[in-house]
Amino acid sequence: MSNLLINILLAIIPALGLVFYFHRRDSQKKEPISLIWKIFIIGFFSVFPAVVIELVLEEFTGMGNTLQALFARAFIVAALVEEGIKLSVVRLFVYKRSEFDEITDGIVYAITASMGFACFENILYSTGGLATVLLRAFTAVPLHAIASGIMGYYIGYSKFSGTNTMIKGFLIAILIHGLYDFLLFTGTALGYLVIPLLIIGWIILKRLMKKALLIDRMTGRS
Repeated sequence: MSNLLINILLAIIPALGLVFYFHRRDSQKKEPISLIWKIFIIGFFSVFPAVVIELVLEEFTGMGNTLQALFARAFIVAALVEEGIKLSVVRLFVYKRSEFDEITDGIVYAITASMGFACFENILYSTGGLATVLLRAFTAVPLHAIASGIMGYYIGYSKFSGTNTMIKGFLIAILIHGLYDFLLFTGTALGYLVIPLLIIGWIILKRLMKKALLIDRMTGRS
């Protein structure tokens, strides 16, 4: 087996692993596997419109290394566009379906879309060598799951609570994703701060998952 093929497999496995981890965590009323695959594939190909939009925005934000340019690239070009694309996938392809019948489903479907997106990104980076693939597996892939999963909680809560919390979730996702990218873009020791960022984000996501399951059970949706 060639090194490239090994790298591609290592690029795919973490994304699929997180999809099935959160699908399994939705223990009260699991989502159809066929729909999970559909959202994953749509998320995978959603990279294309994201890249087009990012290339256009880069013309306006610039590619310099000033803090202003790095901030714009992290929070606007990357975070705003990518989280916006993932939110659109959930809103357009699953939000109004009968299968989306729990707050928890918002988390599951948002993470599924984000893992499809991250899977494509990982494959693109797989030519960068084993170190690059492993670094993304333990940082970039969880980052996508954390930011979009937290957003997914607010998507689900918005649907069933009658309050518009979707924008709140979107802004939180942009903040987490943008901060992650900004810290890495600086190319300094600040990059190490992504580790506590990911740990805190993971804890928050797991607590929101637990909270969503509890609300769904108490309101009779599960």
